[in-house]
Amino acid sequence: MNLKILYEDDTLLVVDKPAGIDIEGIKNALPKGSFPAHRLDKDTSGVLLVAKNPETLDFLQKQFQQRKVEKKYVCLVEGNVKENKGTIETLVGRSKGDKRKQKVYLAGEPGSEGKREAISSFEVLQRFEKYTLLEVTPKTGRKHQIRAHLAHIGHPIAGDKLYAFKGQSIPQGLKRQFLHATFLKIGMRDGSKKEFKSELPQDLQKVLENLVSRNTQNYDH
Repeated sequence: MNLKILYEDDTLLVVDKPAGIDIEGIKNALPKGSFPAHRLDKDTSGVLLVAKNPETLDFLQKQFQQRKVEKKYVCLVEGNVKENKGTIETLVGRSKGDKRKQKVYLAGEPGSEGKREAISSFEVLQRFEKYTLLEVTPKTGRKHQIRAHLAHIGHPIAGDKLYAFKGQSIPQGLKRQFLHATFLKIGMRDGSKKEFKSELPQDLQKVLENLVSRNTQNYDH
């Protein structure tokens, strides 16, 4: 597998993860002794940090645990998100009904004991007739956090089969969940900060172009 490299030095490799491959698949494609420092879901694309040695892995993972890493995702969601920006604060834990999924809990509700805090901020980038394009900044790093949070507020990610609502529509040409890790900022071992960016992949750009074209046709009528 030819992974697109966004950055490389003696200790760190930053790859532009393609959709359709899980972390185990990424591990198999990496040089021996390299370790992904965090996770992206199989059908999520974008910036992925890879440590080239155990010391760097520990250094990077501590920043994730201490919430010092700034991450931004772009996603297309079902429906019209009314607010231009907002923050979702809940607890999350594994769903008893479907162990593949994470369930969102509000503090104090039955079953919320021992669940972990999850915080995601969002901002509207563009509006379409039946969809909204968002930039989401997760403040915590829980499994499926963005996917579960957006479904919780009634706007599941377009193409997300696991968290989709019954009868949810899928935009023309979309073959996966529309979720892309577009930006990541982290501290380096010399005390500096580095930013890494990944452009929206061609398959997702095409989906947006189709929606823009459809919007234009509707206005013409």
